[in-house]
Amino acid sequence: MKNLKYIVINQSLKKKWIMSTAIVIFISYAAICTVIYLALYSWLLQNEENNAIRTADDLTSFFNSQNESISISEFQGNTGLFKAIVNQNQTVYIFNQDGYEVLRINNKSSAADIVLSYDQLRKTVISKEVIDNEDVFVVNKFVNIGRFHGVMQLIHPLTTFQSMMQYVLTTMLIAGLGAILLAVSIGYYLANLLIRPIQDLRDSMMSVRDKGFDKEINFAYNADDEIGDLLKIYRTMIAELQSTFAKQQQFVSDASHELRTPIQAIEGHLSLIKRWGKNDPDVLEESISTSLEEVTRMKKMIEELLDLARKEERDEHAVTNVEKVLYSVKEELEVIYTDASIHISTTGEPLLPNITENALGQIARNIIENGIRYNDRKPIIDIDVQYLSKKVVIMIKDNGIGISKEHLPHIFDRFYRVDASRENTGGGTGLGLSITKMLAEKYDVEIDVQSSVGKGTTFTLNFSL
Repeated sequence: MKNLKYIVINQSLKKKWIMSTAIVIFISYAAICTVIYLALYSWLLQNEENNAIRTADDLTSFFNSQNESISISEFQGNTGLFKAIVNQNQTVYIFNQDGYEVLRINNKSSAADIVLSYDQLRKTVISKEVIDNEDVFVVNKFVNIGRFHGVMQLIHPLTTFQSMMQYVLTTMLIAGLGAILLAVSIGYYLANLLIRPIQDLRDSMMSVRDKGFDKEINFAYNADDEIGDLLKIYRTMIAELQSTFAKQQQFVSDASHELRTPIQAIEGHLSLIKRWGKNDPDVLEESISTSLEEVTRMKKMIEELLDLARKEERDEHAVTNVEKVLYSVKEELEVIYTDASIHISTTGEPLLPNITENALGQIARNIIENGIRYNDRKPIIDIDVQYLSKKVVIMIKDNGIGISKEHLPHIFDRFYRVDASRENTGGGTGLGLSITKMLAEKYDVEIDVQSSVGKGTTFTLNFSL
């Protein structure tokens, strides 16, 4: 039994489906056929019994109507009764009270032993017996023919009944075999139809396992059912995994590329110190200061790379006091950049956009810091907040060196710098605006950038409510 269970469990889903369908239909069909067969058997057997009793009653009425003796020729004159007996292969015996046979009609079966009392014979007695190796109904009944008193015995064979039941059973078996074949065919068709998308799903998983995300996922099954839902969930999961994998690859690539320079710089200064710089205070001081600056830059770069790689869920219920966040960023940056001047103005009744304080602070800080770093004059940042009926607009304008038109489409790319001079200005990592774009996309913030070389840049942020 355990081996059979093991064999069944390890079959393919298609084979399990086909076997299950065939077994269920077979059991259902067998149960229905059994009920029908038993009901039909009982009904037909009862009909045979009723036919035997009806013939015995007709014979009794006929005999009782005779005043004197009766012969076979006289009985044959009653063609209807005689034909009924002949057609049903029945045999009729008349016995006297001593048990001797005095009349036999249609000699088809041997007589049965009569072991009934006179009182029992006053009523019609029917029993099922085996005579000459055949099942028969035997009807015994007291009969009067004129002054003759005796016993009439009717032998009713069940050959026709048994032939009929054999035919019904054979028909049911043939129909059952056909039903099983039909069930297997339909089960095979449905298994191919319904399991095909699951096989495609398996093949897709194996392809992802062996080849990665290079192959495009395409399923022909688009029905709105459980399998369709499963495929939709799989597509979503694969898309998320692909995005995460791409971010991981990008993180590794960015980190290995961007961290190489500061690490080489630190390595060079440490080698310099080791060779002869430790005996020269000026060289030692310069090397340590440069190394610390590179370490600080690496620390900030790693934090920003992690921010880009980290996929945090959007807080749908977050709301933010815009002025509170902007004044906080203003105070923070004016401490760091003492020569910078940051002005904030507002228009309209204050509204709370759907964004977290941290996200808004990061967006504003990155844009303002760029305006301060990339500036050849005293940095002046003007922030204008407009509260409109269905949105909040924040305009951040600086008086920096500006960005040419050909570079504007790329300013949100990772590590993108307009020129070499910008790379060395202020120690930026080239990731600030990439983080800004990521946060803006997460909270549905529209960003528009206008810039003129030598005049400055204006960032316009549109926040939905």
